[in-house]
Amino acid sequence: MDGGFGPGALAAPGLSGAPRLSVLLCVRDEAERIPPLLAALSFADEVILVADRSTDGTVGLASRLGAVVVEGAWPLEGDRKRAGLEAALGEWVLELDADEMPDAELVVAVRRVVSAPGGPDYYQVRIDNHVGGRLIRHGWGGSFGTSSAVRLYRRGAKSWGPQRVHPRVRFTGLEGSRLPGALRHDVDTDVSDMLARLDRYSRLHAADLRESGKLGGVPRNLLRAASRFYKAYVRRRGWREGHWGFLIALMAALYPLLATLRGHLERPED
Repeated sequence: MDGGFGPGALAAPGLSGAPRLSVLLCVRDEAERIPPLLAALSFADEVILVADRSTDGTVGLASRLGAVVVEGAWPLEGDRKRAGLEAALGEWVLELDADEMPDAELVVAVRRVVSAPGGPDYYQVRIDNHVGGRLIRHGWGGSFGTSSAVRLYRRGAKSWGPQRVHPRVRFTGLEGSRLPGALRHDVDTDVSDMLARLDRYSRLHAADLRESGKLGGVPRNLLRAASRFYKAYVRRRGWREGHWGFLIALMAALYPLLATLRGHLERPED
């Protein structure tokens, strides 16, 4: 890839050659994934890469490949997103993670939305979650994964709360229908990876709970755990995914319970 980001990459650039579409990437130590991802994003006018405390060469590599790099340290996800948006010039934003890749159908749909005047302000995108290379469609939820999310929006249509993990989001304007196509999300490599993610999520959520003063008790969260397991495994048909579906439902159930226990038992972060 030669870089290649800049006004005119889309079929209908903005007035006076201004960018119409900015891709927003927030990453940390993702040098291995950056080259193929940026190559796949050459349909955008620009890629804004927010490098949060990266030490593995991500910054230099992304810069050489044509991305606009914003480097710094942001403990909160919302602050990272806002830092990237401040550097973006596009009227529209496509928000991705380093472990996600748009398929060809989604690229066409995004180009069509961005090139058309007027219309809705934000759109849901299907997320195809892969674990160890296997596509798992059913059972996601309970703050441990999602099969659909708003990823394409006009600047200013999306805002984030102050939470460390899974911040609350707010949308303004009109929602469009879900776009065709999907993002491939390589969410976990194996069971160990999934358990590490549960450890990370619950630790960060415990800090949020302590700060909010809403730690709650174990009995209430036992009921929440049971409800989340039922929702993921039965209502969202995780049972169709065999052992993987059971494990995902279990992770979704344990997340709030483990975060509460850690909030009570572990010392706050310095």
